[in-house]
Amino acid sequence: MTEIRFYHLTTTTLERALPVLLEKVLARGDRAVVIAGSDERVAALDTALWTYDDRSFLPHGTARDGHAEDQPVWLTASEENPNGAKVLFLTDGATADPKSWSLVLEIFDGNAEDTVAAARVRWKAHKDAGHELTYWKQDPQGRWEKAG
Repeated sequence: MTEIRFYHLTTTTLERALPVLLEKVLARGDRAVVIAGSDERVAALDTALWTYDDRSFLPHGTARDGHAEDQPVWLTASEENPNGAKVLFLTDGATADPKSWSLVLEIFDGNAEDTVAAARVRWKAHKDAGHELTYWKQDPQGRWEKAG
């Protein structure tokens, strides 16, 4: 079964948290796909990944850039895997079949009650399907802590 990690944002935005998580995936030598809720959100995340840190470069691309097979990180609003990634990031409540991935990271805004409720429904569905689940929550400084 697929390992699925839920990341509960409480102190930072997705635009600040996503690059840090993506850097860890790339450091392990893996590729990733990030599914966002809309094409507009993909464009916003694309901009955020280019500008999040003056001293760092996070290689990534979108359909607008093309050459998916050359991109270590692929941003999309569709369920696809054009860069041969093993790691999937789900944002904005996006969903996908986890069976095609070795690791799925569901990142959700903990400041929106409806988003938290939807994440709980997805957690239960993944648990019922037999996936290995872990839950991570931000501490007041924005660092990730594994929670019960």
